[in-house]
Amino acid sequence: MMKRFALLLLLMFTVQPLFAANAPLNDLDLKDLDGKVHKLSDYRGKWIVVNYWATWCPPCRHEIPDLVDFHNKHKQSDAVVLGVNHEYATLRELKNFKKKYKMSYPVLQATPRTPSIDREIRGLPTTYLVNPEGQIVAVQSGPITADMLENFISRDADGGK
Repeated sequence: MMKRFALLLLLMFTVQPLFAANAPLNDLDLKDLDGKVHKLSDYRGKWIVVNYWATWCPPCRHEIPDLVDFHNKHKQSDAVVLGVNHEYATLRELKNFKKKYKMSYPVLQATPRTPSIDREIRGLPTTYLVNPEGQIVAVQSGPITADMLENFISRDADGGK
């Protein structure tokens, strides 16, 4: 049963090809809804969940509670969530959306023309998992859960077992 779960988890996460493992990571330089600039390098030493989403995207809205739970559990210790809005939304729309969905993690404003941290975003939601050393270790196209994140991080901490 555990092997099936591990295989399912592996299939759900699209692990980056080896040639991209040491590729330079595009550092974010995006403002949150209060005007504070966030960069990936600001979070070095922590796991970073970079979630690209849009207000019109039902799967994006569905995964928000899990991202909130994960962020609240880990933000003071070992991981953070950064939500990157990937549409042409106004600041007012985003503030209202953040309040409605009780998003406790930073919401960063971008557009489809803003470069992502690795490559072009082809679908939403898309979530990157960046390890404490600043390397992308997994990419999920489609919804993600807190359990998926927890399991991947704990598996990585156990040496991939």
